[in-house]
Amino acid sequence: MARVYNFSAGPAVLPLEALQEAQNDLVDYKGSGMSVMEMSHRGKEYDALHNEAIANLHELLGLGDDYQVLFLQGGASLQFAQIPMNFLGAGQTADYVNSGHWAAAAIKQAQLIGNVNIVADTQKDIPTRMPALADIRWTPGAVYSHITTNETISGAQFKTLPEAPTPMIADMSSDILSCPRDYSKFAMFYAGAQKNLGPAGVALVVIRKDFAAKGNISIPTMLRYQTHIDKNSLYNTPPCFSIYMITLTTRWLKKVGIENLYRLNVEKAKKIYDVLDASGFYRGTADKAYRSDMNITFRTPTEELDALFVKQAAEAGMKQLKGHRSVGGIRASIYNAFPAAGVDTLVEFMKDFEKRNG
Repeated sequence: MARVYNFSAGPAVLPLEALQEAQNDLVDYKGSGMSVMEMSHRGKEYDALHNEAIANLHELLGLGDDYQVLFLQGGASLQFAQIPMNFLGAGQTADYVNSGHWAAAAIKQAQLIGNVNIVADTQKDIPTRMPALADIRWTPGAVYSHITTNETISGAQFKTLPEAPTPMIADMSSDILSCPRDYSKFAMFYAGAQKNLGPAGVALVVIRKDFAAKGNISIPTMLRYQTHIDKNSLYNTPPCFSIYMITLTTRWLKKVGIENLYRLNVEKAKKIYDVLDASGFYRGTADKAYRSDMNITFRTPTEELDALFVKQAAEAGMKQLKGHRSVGGIRASIYNAFPAAGVDTLVEFMKDFEKRNG
């Protein structure tokens, strides 16, 4: 087996032991004679996996029964529309922090539904950054306030999360469970699974039940959060295999521990940032105060060298280092499951590439 170091921003690297367990169970899950991909979502085998994933997430997030863990389809992108459809009514206002590409995408969908107040805007700032907390101007009486905790494209991350006087909602797709966090401060948060939780195909939504109960009942059934709360995410056939992989990944997260993961994540990111800071060749693209621990974005002196870096790194077993198509450059995504040895390999390659091309 030849495993490369996969720096993809998503779908991203998964814990190797979770992949290996899935491989062992792929054809015949625990003697059932069926793959998880073939099982009924109403059967006892899948039901146990489904509920274990929910219980593991409650434990990892430190949340009680006043919150519901949901597994929904459509990714974080559907949540951009589903949130305002449920909670933003006529004559009401929702606050949004525009911190980059994905925050802007959420804003665009919400504006189709109702009135949006952009309370801070750093989308076009260079170097890329998150808004300073003191610069956010919340709207009194807003029905909710929305933030994006980590911008995967720009490589900027909130190091201290904003707090609003209204119900807080957060897109945590790229940094959920990567650091200690008080999730109880949020009325709702969500994440596409394909970065830190599992494979593509399922979105995690965690919502406080009393907040969900305020949702619009005149929208289609599948778009109501209450529908999925009432049916434990089994109103329709869920993405069973993706949820199974979340079960395996959350077992691994529990074993390693969030505090340990955070320490490792910071150490991994620091190794790369140290090379950037010591170099006159590379240029990090994010403001130092907001540098992401998950997505490290940088450039060489020219676009041609950027392309050569990506090409030669791939030949050396380090793949998916090309920056997002909208901005170019280089991006190393080093989520929870990314091995420290891969960071060490990248750091040595960066130093060697600079010697050869600086």
